[in-house]
Amino acid sequence: MPVLWLAAMRHASWARTPQLILSALVAIGPLATMARSQELQEVTPAGVKAILTEPGLEITGAHHPDVTIVEYFDYNCPYCKRVVPTFRELIAGDKKIALVYKDWPVLGQSSLYAARCALAAGWQGKYLVAHDALLAGPRLSQNLQIESILGGAGIDVEKLKKDLASHSGEITALLARNDAEAHALELDGTPGILVGRHLMPGGADLSFFEKLVAAVRSESK
Repeated sequence: MPVLWLAAMRHASWARTPQLILSALVAIGPLATMARSQELQEVTPAGVKAILTEPGLEITGAHHPDVTIVEYFDYNCPYCKRVVPTFRELIAGDKKIALVYKDWPVLGQSSLYAARCALAAGWQGKYLVAHDALLAGPRLSQNLQIESILGGAGIDVEKLKKDLASHSGEITALLARNDAEAHALELDGTPGILVGRHLMPGGADLSFFEKLVAAVRSESK
């Protein structure tokens, strides 16, 4: 089965997405009920639509969500690693939430290689397998280490290397899109998390996310 983000690379409007986001994002201050524990900014509906339109990856969680969470992350970010079980528990307990991962490798060449490998695993239908394996592992410092982790997770490393080469342009384009979005959001680092239209820097505990999701739902009524 073809990976979903192949369509995103072929879509005629993809190249306009970063420009749309740059013009569509606006910070209007903290969400009143959540400001004490996190600084939140609000993204315009047009900005969110641009981010979620053919995001380039398969989406985990609900197929028809009423709240979508987007995470800009790096495989070597310790805070990104910490939020994994929180998101897993959040999605397990709420069947109306979807989660979109946006690879944003900002912590060096190993992070970049890991991101490219994870995206290449999508041609095996195993992006999420690669994502989970790399975030669950130790700090990444060598290409062979990354390949070993992926091989141990059941990914065909030889096919992965071929896909890295043959789909290099598509992978580069997707990472460039993610980078443009992250800069348009004025993210200082990872993780950057968008819950509905509300952008938060850094992670939080399960209770905070549950309250924020509830607040997003109440706003949409």
